[in-house]
Amino acid sequence: MREIIGQQMIMGLSGEELTQEESQFIVENNIGGIILFDRNLKSVEQIHKLITDIQQLRYKLPEKTPLFISVDMEGGRVQRLKEPFTKWPPVKNLGDIDSSNITFQFTRLMGRELKAMGFNLDYAPCVDVLMNPENEVIGDRALSTDPELVAKHSSAMVRGYIKSDVLTCAKHFPGHGYTKVDSHFDLPVDERTLIDLEKQGDLEPFKKVIKARVDMIMTAHIKYPNIDPQFPVTLSPLFITQFLRGALRYRGIIITDDLDMKALTKNFPIDDLPVLALQAGATMLLYCNEPKSPLKAVKNIAKAISDGQLDQDVLRANHDLIIKTKIKKLKNPIEPFSLEKAQQIIGHQEHKDFAQAVGEQKVDAYLNTPQN
Repeated sequence: MREIIGQQMIMGLSGEELTQEESQFIVENNIGGIILFDRNLKSVEQIHKLITDIQQLRYKLPEKTPLFISVDMEGGRVQRLKEPFTKWPPVKNLGDIDSSNITFQFTRLMGRELKAMGFNLDYAPCVDVLMNPENEVIGDRALSTDPELVAKHSSAMVRGYIKSDVLTCAKHFPGHGYTKVDSHFDLPVDERTLIDLEKQGDLEPFKKVIKARVDMIMTAHIKYPNIDPQFPVTLSPLFITQFLRGALRYRGIIITDDLDMKALTKNFPIDDLPVLALQAGATMLLYCNEPKSPLKAVKNIAKAISDGQLDQDVLRANHDLIIKTKIKKLKNPIEPFSLEKAQQIIGHQEHKDFAQAVGEQKVDAYLNTPQN
């Protein structure tokens, strides 16, 4: 069961190199993937070696399947990879331009640089509809204030990533654009009903990306007391199992936002969080910054299984979905391209020119570019 539990986890690393302790933990627990942040990303050469070292661990894992190597790369404020990587403008510019072709090219080219470095999963697109002008957490991370426009361009973004062989993760279900509280620091509360969410369009982008075959959907740490008075979305069987799986018929991987965020840790016992998320129907658990959290989670999940709180069959089904997704969608080459080839792609002048054109909203020369 330890191997099955570990595959359902994506964890952060401490620094610029993979430590012996981290390597041992990943192998012994069959960890499903890694997320990299600014603290891990200093230079092209260093990132290239780090991801190569991580991905080499797969040969020591039971199924020998690749690890998810993931990152937050949206453009604008959320851009982990700095120069010489291309600097991308915020996606609000894509909504303002309103060309599906430009949006497709945006993520295709961004994905091309990610793929060259060995990243195979991007926590994007952000498909939240900006409904509250005071919402600085989302702000220009949202494509638009118009749900239909967000839905249209979210689909194009997914298609662009797919073209570049990078898996996509739409966030933050069922939408983070209405609240203004930052879930990193406290629990946002949204008083609307499910009918309100439907009528006001929060769900339209998620319906669209599901049709576009998005690979993952990330849950939001938001509480809707008039829908589920007990749990925020990440811990809610009503939202995840009944609604996302049931009503919306989503069959891919459902991943939590970081379980160490204060929206959850200030309101629920930390040891209970991974168990509650899995009980709610999550497929994968995300741990970003606290180095001791993944080990605690593995132990707490194992205890919940032995105590009968978690069904082994549910965890086996999660494990099987993750492995099948990796086998089907993580395409060769799994490791980064050769350093020389990667350096030719990263910050390519074509990419920089395109990013600048989108940033300045002067894209006439690109409007009829073939989607290939």
